[in-house]
Amino acid sequence: MNSATVVGSGIIGLTSAIALQKASFQVKIISKEAFQNSLSHKVGAIWFPFEIAPKEKTNLWASQSYTRYLDDLNKPSGVSMIPFINAYVPGSNTEWKEQLPKGTVREASKEELPAGMENALIAKVPLVEPIQYLPYLFEKYLANGGEFKLKTISSLRELADLDDIVINCTGLGSKELCQDEELYPIRGQILRCKRFDSISFADPTQKGALRYIINRTHDAVVGGTDYENDWNESIDPNDTDLILNRIEKSGVKQKPVILEELVGLRPKRTAVRFEFDSEFPNVFHNYGHGGAGFTVAWGCALELAENVKK
Repeated sequence: MNSATVVGSGIIGLTSAIALQKASFQVKIISKEAFQNSLSHKVGAIWFPFEIAPKEKTNLWASQSYTRYLDDLNKPSGVSMIPFINAYVPGSNTEWKEQLPKGTVREASKEELPAGMENALIAKVPLVEPIQYLPYLFEKYLANGGEFKLKTISSLRELADLDDIVINCTGLGSKELCQDEELYPIRGQILRCKRFDSISFADPTQKGALRYIINRTHDAVVGGTDYENDWNESIDPNDTDLILNRIEKSGVKQKPVILEELVGLRPKRTAVRFEFDSEFPNVFHNYGHGGAGFTVAWGCALELAENVKK
């Protein structure tokens, strides 16, 4: 059996590892941190193509991931299907709707729109709750014979020496690891609140004024910020006030009850790096998924496994 090592334990790393196992590889995951401490564990994790390129590839990956999440429904996975309003303006990527099953997406009526929204699509999409889904994947990975090791990799050469096939899923860590000048953070501050009675929605149409509510089983994720090249991982009270103000202006009547404030750095790139390394041909890079890691993870993982197997 061929062996492969995946570096990184977030949603991209875990899905890549399981897809490789399905392709008959013996897989080991190496990561500087457990999945509970990864960016993937913090996020709202709804199916939503946000801050990711190129759209020709990412729309396809998103569609494949949508289909794959259906397999995890009715399992103790934390995956469910919910209605979700997604605002758009001229120039927005709405082509993803063509990839979904017929009847899944429609234009939202004016009465359905939160205040301040002009146009939006409403779709039934996967909600993936990280606190359940990541342990679910990790246990599946271990049950398939996978190994896990905590270790920090300091260079691309060190990474290449790990195995015959190495998959780089280190997200923002690849900026230093690969000296990747195209990779940069988008700082996201969010609030974990008590659930709202309103429908989940997102309005990414105004740069620097992102707003959304994602209702989950026991709480809601409310956001947010989308500050480019901002490495600050500390809570900013001013951002909390901005988030609350935007939600109030959205017409949500229920007053937010904050349970927790969180900050994460989304790994944004001009385009997802999804390729073999030119200098180290045994290394395959799979990083730079912006704010859409959960949205495209399975599509990337399945294509990756096919590429590596070939």
